Amino acid sequence: MARRCLVALAVVLLGALIWYRPRDAFVRGAVTVAVVLALFGLKAAWARATVRWGLNRCYLYTGGLAVTSIVGRVREAVRWDDVREVNRLTNQSVLLAFHRIEIVRRDYGTVTFLALGLQPALVEALLNEMDRNAPRP
Repeated sequence: MARRCLVALAVVLLGALIWYRPRDAFVRGAVTVAVVLALFGLKAAWARATVRWGLNRCYLYTGGLAVTSIVGRVREAVRWDDVREVNRLTNQSVLLAFHRIEIVRRDYGTVTFLALGLQPALVEALLNEMDRNAPRP
């Protein structure tokens, strides 16, 4: 969302440069476009790195699930036997779409993570695994 706000701000700045036409408008416009392109490049590089190294992931297993941290280590792990309930919050707007999943464990607290996108495959797979493996109260 912050990246989208910066892109909108860059578009407004470029519009102001076209409207007011200062002497160094070309340099200011080039710097603005370079910053926006660098943001998109960094986002693409980070996305490839996280996929390649398995960072910030949620792994579903038949016995439970594991959520990794930004450095790839297991942050939280939940066995299906320990699950008391699953809460899901969905936000689908023009700027951002995500699913926030809270898995409440019987004894150890809550595991919370985000699945980005309108219809991520992770959410459907998680709910199917929960129906198949989690014990009923």
